[in-house]
Amino acid sequence: MLPPQRPSKPMNYSELWTIDDVSNYLGVPKQTIYSWRHTGYGPKGFRVGKHLRWRSAVVIAWTLGLEKDE
Repeated sequence: MLPPQRPSKPMNYSELWTIDDVSNYLGVPKQTIYSWRHTGYGPKGFRVGKHLRWRSAVVIAWTLGLEKDE
C-alpha cells in the first residue's frame, strides 16, 4: 500500500472535500471509504449532483471521536 499523499494545496477546514481529500487525510484507499459509506461507517458524506463531498469539519470531528473511544 502506498503512503498517503500530501494535499497539493493547503486545505481550508471550512471547505468541502472530495473522496481524494478524505482518502489522503485518513490515509486509507478510496475503496475503503466507499465500503464504509455502504455500511454506514465513517464520516458522513453527501452528494452534490453525482459527486460525493464531505465537510472537512465533519471528517476531522469523526477522527477526534475515534480518539476519544480508544
